Amino acid sequence: MQLFHVVKNYSRRGIFVAVIVSGVVSGLLSTSLLFLINEYLYGDQILTGTKLVIAFCVLLPMVMVARYVASYTLIELGQRATFELRVDLTRRILGAPLRRLEDQGPARLMVALTEDIGRVTDALSNMPQFFINASVVLGCLIYMGWLSWQVLLVVLVFMAIGIVTYQLPLMAGIRVQELAREMEDELFERFRGATQGTKELKMRRSRRFAFIDSVSKTAARQRQLEIKASKIFIAAGSWGNALFFVLLGIILFFLPTQLDGLTIHVLGSYVLVLLYMLTPLQMVLNDFPALTDADVAVRKIERLGISLSKDVHEVDGTGDADPNWRRLEARGIAHTYRHESADEHFTLGPLDLTFKPGELVFIVGGNGSGKTTLAKVLLGLYQPDQGEVLLDGTLVDDSNRSQYREQFAAVFSDFFLFETLLGLGQSEADEQARIYLEELRLKHKVRIENGRLSTLDLSQGQRKRLALLTAYLEDSPIFLFDEWAADQDPEFKRVFYYHLLPALKARGKLVLAISHDDAYYHLGDRIIKLDYGQLVYDKPVRETEYVTAAV
Repeated sequence: MQLFHVVKNYSRRGIFVAVIVSGVVSGLLSTSLLFLINEYLYGDQILTGTKLVIAFCVLLPMVMVARYVASYTLIELGQRATFELRVDLTRRILGAPLRRLEDQGPARLMVALTEDIGRVTDALSNMPQFFINASVVLGCLIYMGWLSWQVLLVVLVFMAIGIVTYQLPLMAGIRVQELAREMEDELFERFRGATQGTKELKMRRSRRFAFIDSVSKTAARQRQLEIKASKIFIAAGSWGNALFFVLLGIILFFLPTQLDGLTIHVLGSYVLVLLYMLTPLQMVLNDFPALTDADVAVRKIERLGISLSKDVHEVDGTGDADPNWRRLEARGIAHTYRHESADEHFTLGPLDLTFKPGELVFIVGGNGSGKTTLAKVLLGLYQPDQGEVLLDGTLVDDSNRSQYREQFAAVFSDFFLFETLLGLGQSEADEQARIYLEELRLKHKVRIENGRLSTLDLSQGQRKRLALLTAYLEDSPIFLFDEWAADQDPEFKRVFYYHLLPALKARGKLVLAISHDDAYYHLGDRIIKLDYGQLVYDKPVRETEYVTAAV
């Protein structure tokens, strides 16, 4: 199972070995206790009187200690694996290529981080008892072999039949569980519509009823699949119990007539051991659905392209941005969107572009022309399918792409605001942020204390100003703004174009601004115009039709 590989990968080797050893010892000691009881009831009195009592009194605390150690080490293993898995999954999502994450969509990623991790956590919490019970079953089998190897062969044959016939419905149940997990992804996507599309749904009754109907159908389908999987697992467990009692009947009523020397002592011992083994065996079988459910969750995470058994895709750099950079080049870069659900695709490029410090460059074009795609390639968020990006002659590749992105501060059109100023020196950031809040006309709305913003409950335009505040504080050599002024009032839009952008340029920053505000293009040094992914022109403003915009 993939789940066991995850546990092994996310635990210290010493703990993993201790779990195996303590579990086996616990099972063997429990079986030894059963041996003493059986010896007292049916044995040849190898141990008699005081010796038997002493052996029992010594063995009982050993069993208790062994079970405690086994449970503790398994809990330590499970909790450590859960902790490491949660943190590392977040790290691997951040390390996965952005294009792959965008293809998966936020709903699937949220299910992976919440529901799927929750199932793995539940399975890990069940593992201590699962391994202890499995060890008890193993010890009982060893003891039965010591009593009579012929009867043990019959038991093993029945167990083999049970395992094979249990695996068939088990695999069917796993397939149904996988379908249920896929329906759960769809259900989370519907929930996202309920939370983010509330206004649109409230506006029209027919749309609202249709949406509720789609949620109901998806939830009903997911419920049906979950119930179907549970029925399969319950039927498999019932079949296992039935086989157990058939085996018990064969040992009691059939084997004594076929095997010579099968004494009442051996029969009684076998019945006692089998009855003792029944509860641990049932618990092992009952734990299998939770383990298989977690295994499905792990495989689903793997299918997202976020491997839990491989290294992170990107290598984090250790250096800071280079403020003394001289030249950023894009040579023959091209990037293609391929839609899995359709034959259509969109290709940006190939493009050849060069940028220098102290430039204000507007990237313009109609909707769908490739402006944001170009920005993501320049930022190092997308890898070009062909061509190369170079900073001061150094090729940007997997070994330095994360370090390269340190050169940029960006505010995206679909930006996300964090409530804390992450990755910034607290005291210096607080003081500088207060200055910028006044400049951005947010001083009366937002306070900053210990690197935390007092509120995010603002208009979209004000939230964008807070995003700009974060970019200011990062003070990177290159700034990129994707439709930043789209949500600003006319007054602050003028402030942005006439004061904020020129101020960044005057500080030697390269400013890349994606914009539809052609009334302000004359303030730039260059204009890069795209149309359906192709370069229309890359010219100084004075050579374009926007040179007269100021007039």
